[in-house]
Amino acid sequence: MRHAANPSAMLLIVSGPSGVGKTTITRAIHESVPDSWLSVSVTTRAQGPQETDGVHYRFITEEQFDALIADPSGPPGLGKLLEHAGVYGRRYGTPREPVEQHLARGCLVILEIDVQGAIQIKQRVPGAFAIFIMPPSEEELMDRLRRRGRDGDEAIRKRFAAAQREMQEARSCGAYDVFLVNDDLERTVKQALRIVDEERALRRERASGPGT
Repeated sequence: MRHAANPSAMLLIVSGPSGVGKTTITRAIHESVPDSWLSVSVTTRAQGPQETDGVHYRFITEEQFDALIADPSGPPGLGKLLEHAGVYGRRYGTPREPVEQHLARGCLVILEIDVQGAIQIKQRVPGAFAIFIMPPSEEELMDRLRRRGRDGDEAIRKRFAAAQREMQEARSCGAYDVFLVNDDLERTVKQALRIVDEERALRRERASGPGT
């Protein structure tokens, strides 16, 4: 996939471990940037009681996921997906066509995906810009996972171990342009918005060329 020629277009990746607040930050960016579009991932996991199909995720079967990957309209192993990865035994992926369409319109396209997906995107879309949300400390992350009240002790331990691995991989993989520590949600959202605005302005300036 080639990056869109429209200078206002930017593919923004937001990642972070479970419990760090990345979904809240992602949606705050989306709500604050008028020309933004938030991609909805497909997943084979079960729909949660508070989730809406097509809003939080598109919930599909394993067979439907396989069909997306096998579609001949896209690259082998990807098909109609821009990236896909396995997390906690379930599969997640980003539909390619709507991303390409919104980039062509000059939108800020936002993907909330994990490190595996971010690495794939950065390899295929060199112009993508990636932010990783970090907790103030591992202790604070564990406290946040417990306070959510969604999981039992064993599940929390597994999520925490996975979060530790994800943060280490994010630091070492080279896919991320910025690391933001979410020690205060309002401040972190403002930092993220400032970074995105500055990056888009810089790209428009470069595209305009000297002397224009």
